[in-house]
Amino acid sequence: MRKTLLAMTLSLASTAALASGEHGSKIHAQVDRTISFEAGDMWFTPDELAITPGKTVKFEITNTGNLKHEFVIGTAEAQAKHREMMLEMASGGGHDMSGGHHGGDHGDGMPSVTIAPGGTATLVWTAPQDTDTLEFACNIPGHYESGMSGDINFQG
Repeated sequence: MRKTLLAMTLSLASTAALASGEHGSKIHAQVDRTISFEAGDMWFTPDELAITPGKTVKFEITNTGNLKHEFVIGTAEAQAKHREMMLEMASGGGHDMSGGHHGGDHGDGMPSVTIAPGGTATLVWTAPQDTDTLEFACNIPGHYESGMSGDINFQG
């Protein structure tokens, strides 16, 4: 019984660590800038960002809407592929979206968090040196198409 409880406790602790959004990033990196985001019903505020390459940014995303949202950073192409995967999952393509598959990255280098209605999530991310533009988006089916995306432009 003790071993079962210990295993369950460790499992929950590791799940919470992954859900923090800091998995795969420099957890101990000094944060250069904090950006507060609001995710409403089908919109983000702000809807565009200017970030200095190489700087570490802490995103604090609060979901003031009534629906679950995600916040994913990646190229337009990677976001499109992720939307396809999310649509497949939502239509019963072998995955259950209710389990909260997010936290950290998708295995494709895209940092992400899922934010429950009324919740706040944190994502710490270091901006790459080798790109001009990325997108942030919610790729839950229908959300991106309704306006839940924005550009990250790199300056400096």
